[in-house]
Amino acid sequence: MAFLKTRDEDETANLIWNDSAVQHEKIAELRNYQRINHFPGMGEICRKDCLARNMANRMIKSQPQEYSFSPKTWIFPAEYTQFQNYVKELRRKRKQKTFIVKPANGAMGHGISLIRNCEKLPAQDHFIVQEYLDKPFLMEGYKFDLRIYILVTSCDPLRIFLYNDGLVRMGTEKYHAPNESNLNQLYMHLTNYSVNKHNENFERDETADRGSKRSIGWFTEFLRTNDLDVAKFWGDVSELVVKTLIVAEPHVLHAYRMCRPGQPPGSDSVCFEVLGFDIILDRKLKPWLLEINRAPSFGTDQKIDYDVKKGVLLNALKLLNIRASDKRRNLAQQKAEAQRRLYGQGSMKKLSAGSSEWERQRHTLERRKDELKERLAQVRKQISREEHENRHLGNYRRIYPPDDKLLLEKYESLLSAAFQTFLAGRAASLQKEMNNPLKRMKEEDILDLLEQCELDDEKLMGKSSRQRGPKTLSSMPESTQTPKKTEGLQQREQLQQQQLLRLGGRGERGPPGEEREEGFIRPGGEQIQAIGALQQGPLETSNQVCQSRTLCLSDVIRPNPALDLLPEVHLLVDGTVAHRRAARTCSEALHSQLTAQLCLAISLPESRWLCQ
Repeated sequence: MAFLKTRDEDETANLIWNDSAVQHEKIAELRNYQRINHFPGMGEICRKDCLARNMANRMIKSQPQEYSFSPKTWIFPAEYTQFQNYVKELRRKRKQKTFIVKPANGAMGHGISLIRNCEKLPAQDHFIVQEYLDKPFLMEGYKFDLRIYILVTSCDPLRIFLYNDGLVRMGTEKYHAPNESNLNQLYMHLTNYSVNKHNENFERDETADRGSKRSIGWFTEFLRTNDLDVAKFWGDVSELVVKTLIVAEPHVLHAYRMCRPGQPPGSDSVCFEVLGFDIILDRKLKPWLLEINRAPSFGTDQKIDYDVKKGVLLNALKLLNIRASDKRRNLAQQKAEAQRRLYGQGSMKKLSAGSSEWERQRHTLERRKDELKERLAQVRKQISREEHENRHLGNYRRIYPPDDKLLLEKYESLLSAAFQTFLAGRAASLQKEMNNPLKRMKEEDILDLLEQCELDDEKLMGKSSRQRGPKTLSSMPESTQTPKKTEGLQQREQLQQQQLLRLGGRGERGPPGEEREEGFIRPGGEQIQAIGALQQGPLETSNQVCQSRTLCLSDVIRPNPALDLLPEVHLLVDGTVAHRRAARTCSEALHSQLTAQLCLAISLPESRWLCQ
């Protein structure tokens, strides 16, 4: 898989990256082979006020035990009265709490303040007020939060992946419980990197275990060293993420269906999303959700940023399985579909008012068979997708749907509750689909139903009915008789063998003294890094010497005058070459100029990439 950055107005790009929310019209205009990095409707959990509304007004009321990870929140001005009543109740009980005030759609720590005197809050301004967690888990005396990276590859069906590394972002002043004298010390109470980087006490370090920004991989080892339950920590974080995205799923699915009408359920999603979950731990190591970023920063001010965020993006692109052949296959499918519509193939005849009982039964059976075949195709496509995911997880792991059946049942129950709340009085077709029993059937169950439909059809047609035999036991020996190959199969195998010979893909190892890695051969057995800086020295693939200069995706480039020296710039992922021609090298000086920080190219308002 290789990507070539193309011009912004290119409408045929395989991958479109935006650093802000995408208009629904743009998603509606996408071709089936294209991918864009935002879902419609995800703002329902990424805006602070929408997150509070969907959590408190819906899921916390119906499922309080499952959604206890969100601090109490009030949306101003609508909930000003409820908040003041809560404060009066605290005063009556002679309790005093600290609250944190945030802009409803703010980011990067702007406009955040702490208050204890709640009467001073304006009643008409738009912001949210949240209970401040004043007993956080501390590290070396500092408060910190965790940036967890989440990949959502599909909303139909929902598929969620958690990246096993992330960032630990620490405050830059030793923490003390809030009081009237330290409420304004934001370097103590806020953990935002964009705030703390301005403090002179902020420590920049090139290692992952020191400084004011560290890796979650290091934090996991820290927990293990201190005999804390690492498995429970990750389990709690995973549940928090899944339950939060379950809140968003009805909104996202409905908005996606509105943007892509007529697209069958289970088809490849044109949207994906990399989310940044900000989570804080209390002193009992319970995770609390602070906010969700739909456009997390991919800036790389430090080496730890580069190491973590490079993996987030590269592993995400592998999971998405974007291929250059997607465009050709999509065009072929559109042509075939147009021909079917033109000749009326696959369309079921409508029953007339005077149809007989036999005709109605046949019509019902045919409609049932079509429904089962459609669902069978979806299940098989899902199996193929899961096989690809399992081979290309990298440092991700799938957290929804989980492998644990009991946990899956709990999530499905929560998802059903979320849909019931969302669908009340609207979207009847979506509600009917959610209640379709076929959604939970496996491939063998659908095949059994199809066979029963065929038997019923034969009875109606008056044919001698076949008896359904017992299923073959897995312990029964298989037949040793090899089926004869058809002439077409033999021709296809010969053609594939000829193609392999032409491409030099016969599988032999290189000559003595050479080693192969990721499809490359380098004289002298010196290993080649498939992901990293520009390769030094001439590279050879198994069939030919590479001719153009190539840049790896981990060196995604900002606008740089040095690029003008390159006749052609391609991107590599996992050592796959853009045009079957790879790289001669640049000089050491040019290489140092071009080794740029990760993701600066996609931090532009929009960038488009061709898969080749």
